[in-house]
Amino acid sequence: MTALTVWNNCLSFVKDNIQLQAYKTWFEPIIPIKLQDNILSVQVPSKFFYEWLEEHYVKLLKVALNKELGKDAKLVYIIRMENSFGSDTSFTEKIPSEYKPKIKSQDLDSTPNFIRANLTNPFIIPGIKNLKIDSQLNLNYNFESFLEGDSNRLARSAGYAVSKRPGGTSFNPLLIFGGVGLGKTHLANAIGINVKQAFPEKTVLYISAEKFTQQYVDSVKKNNRNDFIHFYQLIDVLIIDDVQFFSGKSGTQDVFFHIFNHLHQNGKQVVLTSDKAPVDMQEIEQRLLSRFKWGLSAELQTPDYETRISIIKNKLSRDGVEMEDDIIFYVAKHIKTNIRELEGAIISLMAQSSFNKKQITLDLAKVIVEKFVKNTKKEISIDQIQKVVSDYFQMDVSTLQSKTRKRHIVQARQLAMFFSKKFTKASLASIGTKIGHRDHATVLHACKTVDNLAFTDKQFRKYVEDLDKKFTD
Repeated sequence: MTALTVWNNCLSFVKDNIQLQAYKTWFEPIIPIKLQDNILSVQVPSKFFYEWLEEHYVKLLKVALNKELGKDAKLVYIIRMENSFGSDTSFTEKIPSEYKPKIKSQDLDSTPNFIRANLTNPFIIPGIKNLKIDSQLNLNYNFESFLEGDSNRLARSAGYAVSKRPGGTSFNPLLIFGGVGLGKTHLANAIGINVKQAFPEKTVLYISAEKFTQQYVDSVKKNNRNDFIHFYQLIDVLIIDDVQFFSGKSGTQDVFFHIFNHLHQNGKQVVLTSDKAPVDMQEIEQRLLSRFKWGLSAELQTPDYETRISIIKNKLSRDGVEMEDDIIFYVAKHIKTNIRELEGAIISLMAQSSFNKKQITLDLAKVIVEKFVKNTKKEISIDQIQKVVSDYFQMDVSTLQSKTRKRHIVQARQLAMFFSKKFTKASLASIGTKIGHRDHATVLHACKTVDNLAFTDKQFRKYVEDLDKKFTD
């Protein structure tokens, strides 16, 4: 018995149990390499490929292998990766398949009897007895519908790792940040859903920062602040959306500080989302900011053209709608701001077609897209800002981004950073990366310098005013 024969037999079984397209996509590229001691080694094209197989088809593969090699059968993935440092040779990574059944935690009520009787659940509606906690998760926001691209790979991978080992990774807390409509809420919900699927006994709670604040205010009014804290300390996976809304709310920050410390010290998982990186958050206590930075801060960026196409095709596939490629390409090319607007344009197209009995054509797409672009025309990209500033000072963008310390070039670069912070929602780190691969501290220094020079230097103030007009006119 060879690796090839075993794998071919497995493929026959797999083919009978999944759709043909899925089989062609995920199983045909796999190459059997070696069979030794009931361990079958197969080569897969990438780490993402391996992760997808483990996430979606591990049970099917287990059944197929056990059928061929017995209950002791094991599968090892070999990922061959090209060396990115100029060498002709490639290196491989071997990863065993996780066939081990998940060990479920025991139900444990850590609430003392005297508290249990009187513990206040902030989610109970007055007059209605509510013994169970609703996770508040949106089942539509799952990993299957959250497409991976260069703009979100780190955040998605970290989120997926957290969902498989909540509280057991170094990503605690996991802070997901990025602009409006880039998928922060989607990813946060996906983590919660995956945890509930893998660990049904764990208590998962998703809540907006705004609602958390309201509940805290109510607890103060009713004089049950301690009960409020204790309730949240019992949660296994706490997901708080839009945590930047804690800004300026010292009482809420204080109570969350105590909740966070308890959860973190007891190995519970905390997931946070924000439209700003921790370094950009204003009016947040330093002790809380430092805890936001303990784990991993992962940024969601604007999706690139290829990712936008994938998002549209995925949306159409889920809704069972067919659309010509030239229409898809047109929408993806012209709506660049965020995913929410991209999906909104597709929904508008489908609505026009359905309700007005119109065929989805390129002309119809142009009309719909124009409305979306008009609404967002004031949004300016960092690349546009660099181009305008470079043209104003009569230099190339590459010169502006260079490492030279010549005064006029440094000032131009600082102005580009200043206006990028003013007119975009990008983080300081993102601005620095785009403008010559600088760090966030350099951007922060640039913004302060521009503010100071505009106040003290008449000529420099004119630069600021002239450029400001170009961006606002």
